[in-house]
Amino acid sequence: MATEKKISGKVLAAVVAAGLMSFCGVIVETAMNITFPTLMKEFQVNTTTVQWMTTGCLLVIAIVVPLSAILKKNFPTKGIFLAANLLFIIGAVMDAWAPSFMILLGGRMIQGIGTGLALPLMFNIILEQVPTSKIGLMMGIGSLITAIAPAIGPTYGGLVVNSLGWRYIFILLLPILVISLFLGCSAIEQVSALQKTPVDVLSVLSIILLFSGLIYGFSNLGVQNWFSWSVLGAWLLGILGLILLIYRSRVVTSPIVNLQVLTNRRFSGHVISFFFFQLCSLGISFILPNYIQLVNHQSATVAGLLVLPGATLGAVLAPFSGQLLDHWGARKPILWGTSFAVLALLLFTIFSRHLSGGMIVAIYLLYMAGCGFAFGNIMTSGLQNLTVQQQADGNAILTTLQQFAGAMGTSVVAAIIAQSQKQGQLSNAANTANGSHNALLILLVLALIEWVILFKVVVNNKNTR
Repeated sequence: MATEKKISGKVLAAVVAAGLMSFCGVIVETAMNITFPTLMKEFQVNTTTVQWMTTGCLLVIAIVVPLSAILKKNFPTKGIFLAANLLFIIGAVMDAWAPSFMILLGGRMIQGIGTGLALPLMFNIILEQVPTSKIGLMMGIGSLITAIAPAIGPTYGGLVVNSLGWRYIFILLLPILVISLFLGCSAIEQVSALQKTPVDVLSVLSIILLFSGLIYGFSNLGVQNWFSWSVLGAWLLGILGLILLIYRSRVVTSPIVNLQVLTNRRFSGHVISFFFFQLCSLGISFILPNYIQLVNHQSATVAGLLVLPGATLGAVLAPFSGQLLDHWGARKPILWGTSFAVLALLLFTIFSRHLSGGMIVAIYLLYMAGCGFAFGNIMTSGLQNLTVQQQADGNAILTTLQQFAGAMGTSVVAAIIAQSQKQGQLSNAANTANGSHNALLILLVLALIEWVILFKVVVNNKNTR
């Protein structure tokens, strides 16, 4: 663990290298949503099939991220980085060239492996190599990358599709990936000794069952009956995987993910709150663009531009709020930020049937200010409740749940709005507004639960380990 007061140039370059790769991985997730109508027409596929562009990638990420802790013990950091970067480049080239939908989907899933390796890698480098007094700042910058990318993705995707074509979404990322590759090769260093640890095959299978079942079930919420095999059956399969993972983590000497860290109540409280916050954020990022287009009858480009100011504010505040944690401790920035988010959700819910473009911009600015103050600091504060040896496992759990919360939040909100849109008495715009109101009300309840949990578990553990 680094003890010097300044962040070295090499460490900063290593964080930037992993961060650029994470940024590319996350931005594509939401940028591709804009392309679905184009892809359906070009490749002659239906809505259910094209959704696998997002669902398939999220599934791969959710499976790979939990393996990060054991990969970190067995393989050099630079080797993991190189594998992640090269896999992402291969996947991006496949997608830029793809003559068929299956090749396009294959490229996205290869990118998912790269993203799944890159996301925890960035935070592991920060936790291992950044001085304790600067952890909050750098975790804030890391959170900035993962928070702003999905928010600006629709704007990026809309502008590129309208001006250059969907293939350039991948082509324009290649120079960034190459810069990341050169930076990482020159800057990433091995600071912790490798510990050759056997990989428990049954644990890997349980992770595959867990996330395949849950993500597949949630992805079918809007198109299948809740009690169908495609939904309830998939959830049962996921629950079976979870039970098997918990069992294996207790009986094997070196579990893939040490779930015992969740017995730490302060950490588990942060985990639940982090999950709810991400679920609310991705739920809102689905609701607002659809509301702007279907209720207010604006274009996809306008929808992307209206959420851009909020995304920018959240990005600017993330590293600043990390500095507040470094200086004041965790309690103030986290509770302030969560309070802003709850207030924004309350306002969205109250005015949900009559939201103008200006109101959406203003209230979303308030929500993203809360996200900027709280989101990254919840992760930092949670990990500060663990020992140095436990932090890789804690990071794997938080990063995995971040991806799963995104898939779950989008699916649940989409299902609620879709259910409302089936009502025949009113117009599609009015039904979408009603569905948005119901979805926002549920997100508000989750945000209030999150605030209560954080009030109980967050202490001013300033600069502690």
